[in-house]
Amino acid sequence: MPWNNQTGGNGGPWGGGGGPWGNGPQRGNGGPQGPQGPQGRPPDLEDMIRKGQDRLKTILPQGGGGGGGAGGGLSKGLIAVVVLIGLVFVTFNFFTFRVQPDQQGVVLRFGEFDRRAAPGLNFRLPPPFETVFTPSVTTINRVDVGTRADDPRRAGARDVPEESLMLTGDGNIVDIDFAVFWRIADAPLFLFNIQNPQGSVRAVAESAMREVVGRSEIQPLLTQGRQITETAVQELMQEALDSYGAGVEITQVQLLTVDPPSQVIDAFRDVQAARADNERVQNQAQAYSNRVIPEARGEAARILEAANAYREQTVAEARGQADRFTAVYQEYRAAPDVTRQRLYLETLERIFRDNDKIVLDTDDGGQGVVPFLPINELTRRPGGTQ
Repeated sequence: MPWNNQTGGNGGPWGGGGGPWGNGPQRGNGGPQGPQGPQGRPPDLEDMIRKGQDRLKTILPQGGGGGGGAGGGLSKGLIAVVVLIGLVFVTFNFFTFRVQPDQQGVVLRFGEFDRRAAPGLNFRLPPPFETVFTPSVTTINRVDVGTRADDPRRAGARDVPEESLMLTGDGNIVDIDFAVFWRIADAPLFLFNIQNPQGSVRAVAESAMREVVGRSEIQPLLTQGRQITETAVQELMQEALDSYGAGVEITQVQLLTVDPPSQVIDAFRDVQAARADNERVQNQAQAYSNRVIPEARGEAARILEAANAYREQTVAEARGQADRFTAVYQEYRAAPDVTRQRLYLETLERIFRDNDKIVLDTDDGGQGVVPFLPINELTRRPGGTQ
């Protein structure tokens, strides 16, 4: 349908409507009324295009006075611009794709892995030549083993005993619920080597936990060995998934509940209480032993030291007496009479030193009791001191 280069009868470059699509409903002049004419007919597309062309001609430097040749050239220019914009849009849309910062791009060429794409704007061949996948590699996913709920501590959590009941190395049964957190580490391996990521991670987690629990005793699992168990399971899972080429990284393994089976939990608690009492009594006995044994050793050392001191004293006194006797004997050999008389007098002096003495004169014509001067009493000082 050719474009008409003439304007309407009145109303400026857009004709009587006042714009390329008209000015809304009008009355009285036979113009278009909104989207439809007065008889309910659709608007005249040719008239709308003509009005738009005339408006554009008044804006462009050519003005509105050109002939039919100028109008045809302008129409061709507009068509060329529209075609160019469409080509740019199609090229940008079909030959480029964007990878977000938290994603990793994987490009397939004819269904076969071709290359990785870094975050940002990347080029590609349009489908079906190349296909692009952009999985998120920073999202942390969670897999629950032994329970089915977002929060296993919630009352509505459903227990899965076929996954949670495990046999320990000392022959006990333990009920373990745990969670595994993982993310995509290698997008191509993750996309093409595993079909069911959640199921694969859950199966590997259950297998690794059973192996670690089978090498451990139940007591460390319930008390101080939880951190060691979590680390061992994480390392074993990562090793298994790497051997499968799964492209998955295990970021954390978290033990949620570790309990004996519900059927024997009361008896198990009684055993645990008895073990706690046993440990308490042993600790008390050890404390008593640590207190009494050092005291006994100290007392024994004191007695030994006192005995050694008494021995040294006795031996020294005996040696002194022997030396004194030897000296007296040497003097006795040199002057027996004098030595004998001296020994006699010294013995009497030692015997009568602290005793009251009465001297009797028993010779014929003697006086009987001989008075003597109490020199000791005279030398005493008043107050009982000498």
